[in-house]
Amino acid sequence: MNTSANGRYTILVGDDEFEIREYLGMALKCLGFSVELAGDGDEVLSILNSGDTEISAVLLDVMMPNRDGLETLREIRRIKPSLPVIVVSGAVSPMDVVKAMKLGATDFLCKPVAHEDLEKSLTRALEMKCPDAPPALRKSTQFKKAFLGRNPRMKEIYALVGQIGWSEAPVLIQGETGTGKEVIARELHSQSPRANRPFLKLNCAALPSELVESELFGYERGAFTGAFQKKAGMFELADGGTILLDEIGDMDVRLQAKLLQVLQDREFQRIGGRETVKVDVRVMAATHCDLEAAIGEHSFREDLYYRLNVINLVLPPLRERPEDILPLAEFLMAKHCPPGVPIPAIAPELANAMLAYGWPGNVRQLENMVRRFLILRDAETLAHELRTAARKADTSAHLTVLAKPRAEAVAAPVLQQVTKARQQAETDAILTALNSTRWNRKRAAELLEIDYKALLYKMKKLGVEDQPPSFQRESGMVLSAV
Repeated sequence: MNTSANGRYTILVGDDEFEIREYLGMALKCLGFSVELAGDGDEVLSILNSGDTEISAVLLDVMMPNRDGLETLREIRRIKPSLPVIVVSGAVSPMDVVKAMKLGATDFLCKPVAHEDLEKSLTRALEMKCPDAPPALRKSTQFKKAFLGRNPRMKEIYALVGQIGWSEAPVLIQGETGTGKEVIARELHSQSPRANRPFLKLNCAALPSELVESELFGYERGAFTGAFQKKAGMFELADGGTILLDEIGDMDVRLQAKLLQVLQDREFQRIGGRETVKVDVRVMAATHCDLEAAIGEHSFREDLYYRLNVINLVLPPLRERPEDILPLAEFLMAKHCPPGVPIPAIAPELANAMLAYGWPGNVRQLENMVRRFLILRDAETLAHELRTAARKADTSAHLTVLAKPRAEAVAAPVLQQVTKARQQAETDAILTALNSTRWNRKRAAELLEIDYKALLYKMKKLGVEDQPPSFQRESGMVLSAV
């Protein structure tokens, strides 16, 4: 921030400790700000209510007499909902941080507050008031236009992104393909203290598990054929930054165990290496899969799921937020329209077709349609295509509903026949093995290559007698002959 222009901003400092209050006041003046000082929460509110000075932001201590910082923050949010409030505390408690953010704190700083941290925090807070905003703010504004919309669920998600961006906690982003999971992850990174550090993304479904492992963790020279030199993985390259693991549900189970170790211990070993590499990386994960169902199918580790699912964002598909379709289309047209070229209006015919369509590809599909519209400028043709696609989707869904009872009726007897045939085959195999081993069940299990207990369970389930009478008589005859 340009310190020569900071004089137009007045920062109100609320802290009951004289030395800290004076230190913060001096630090702010060195940064070019005007300053007002208050000794407790009541004095902070008195200055704000008086209106004598236009306050641009508040630095608020948590521990104060009479009215503590959190109570004061709650009252500030009532009288001045949009005023930036940065909470400061010496005894940092995670609960205090969570409470402050829920009450609407803009940021949270730990004492002693460094000049650099103070300037960064105030810069982020005041950018929302500054008309000549820097590129980072313009990017956030674009994100808001693209994501906020009118849908209540999207408003909740946008508000939550503003609350958790500063956090170091892992984030799990779920939603159908094309709903904007990567956009959310990048916005969270840009709002975090890691914003100036790398943001790296790996699609776990796009590569074989062996390549996913080498991309994430790197390898030592000679670790495998073709490893002619040591390679650093993404965890090393993103040290201090953020990694997005896209389509985490498709990650190999064996690799999930190694990822869990990194999340727990913040250290790992390269492939073929013995050296322990320590890293500081925030991990975000995205998936269109139902991970809880995958846990039940033993294709996803339950412990990894709970480690990643500290903060969970579920993005609704576009068909569940129809009120956002046209505003999103207008935003995307402004984004992709060449400079100097007028942005075309969406004709009513095309608008109605867009609202009637289900958008299985979600926002990504809408963006592709907008780009096509900007090239062809043929609303009638696009509207016809959308209506045709909508009719096909409705017909397909209707046929599926009609066919389901019939398919189930046909499948039931077929399934019964298959089950009966399988049971008969298992019975025949077990009896053959038992007869060939003179009903020695352990040897029969070895012959069938199954566990002994499994054989006993199968015999009981299939109703196989211990020994048929004919075999007992035959066995007795042989023994007497011997």
